[in-house]
Amino acid sequence: MRLLQVLAGGLYGGAERFYEDLVVGLAKAGLDQACAIRPFPLRAARLSAAGCRVSQYMFGGFFDVVTRMRLAKLAKLENPDVILGWMNRACAILPEGPWVNVGRLGGYYSLKYYRRCHHLVCNTPDIRDYVIREGWPVERAHYIPNFTPVEDVPPVDRAALETPKDAKVLLILARLHKVKGIDVAIRALASIPGAILWIAGEGALEDDLRELADRQGVAHRVRFLGWRDDRSALLKAADVCLVPSRFEPFGNVVVNAWAHGVPLVAAASEGPGFLVHEGDDGLKVPVEDAAALAEAVNKLLADSALSAKLKAGGFERIRKEFSEDAVVRQYMDLLSMVRR
Repeated sequence: MRLLQVLAGGLYGGAERFYEDLVVGLAKAGLDQACAIRPFPLRAARLSAAGCRVSQYMFGGFFDVVTRMRLAKLAKLENPDVILGWMNRACAILPEGPWVNVGRLGGYYSLKYYRRCHHLVCNTPDIRDYVIREGWPVERAHYIPNFTPVEDVPPVDRAALETPKDAKVLLILARLHKVKGIDVAIRALASIPGAILWIAGEGALEDDLRELADRQGVAHRVRFLGWRDDRSALLKAADVCLVPSRFEPFGNVVVNAWAHGVPLVAAASEGPGFLVHEGDDGLKVPVEDAAALAEAVNKLLADSALSAKLKAGGFERIRKEFSEDAVVRQYMDLLSMVRR
């Protein structure tokens, strides 16, 4: 089987990171793959190292006819059985031919971008239900979750991040965007004595978040780390993982935390609300409730038995539902089923 995967996304983001993880996972399973991405050398290098043929295009938007033409030419050259397009911009320009076009959705997107697709893959059951409500045929809408690989690396050096060895570390892995609720976590930090908050991500709100931390009197306990490629090392050094998002269709970080054995506190937005089983593999709090977030974190930090229970529950969820082997197998089965 031959697969062409098309991603028009940016350098950073959860979907973009999972694209890389899935390409590598499918390559390890022996799938012959080609990849079409924007010109990002680090991503191209990782995909090439996995044995994939990589082509890089600008993906400038709907009126970028050059990318459309080059992508169509690439498809004819590769002659794939399936083309897997990621999100709106890529799926809107997937070339048509003797292959099957599959669109991968990680959010509640308008289906007008997926008219060239024959099947859709949704990473939560609720997103699958949404596309069916919007008129997509039931038999051509599929649910496959995300997974996260665990890298064999040591924990990040806390001293390098100006963090005492005995401090309790709270970790957020997210873009600095309003929907991620990082401001809620900063407000909660004022009621979590002694804890250090690591924020790994970048975005336009950094200055605003720094000002908020200063107003809340916690700036000395917040570390803005920028975008990081050492996800596993950060998670292995953290005491609690926070997902305070106002809106989160799936929540890759939930699965990240489970896979790395980090107890989790999440706002009950769409994805985490579905994923997390309260008290078994994580704690859930209402969206935009800083007081509830602080209370849950303090409870977790004070109760080692609860922490151990959540870690064990998360590992069990990974084993049963979200392991790399299980998710890659589901993709392989789907690709075999839809190919013409």
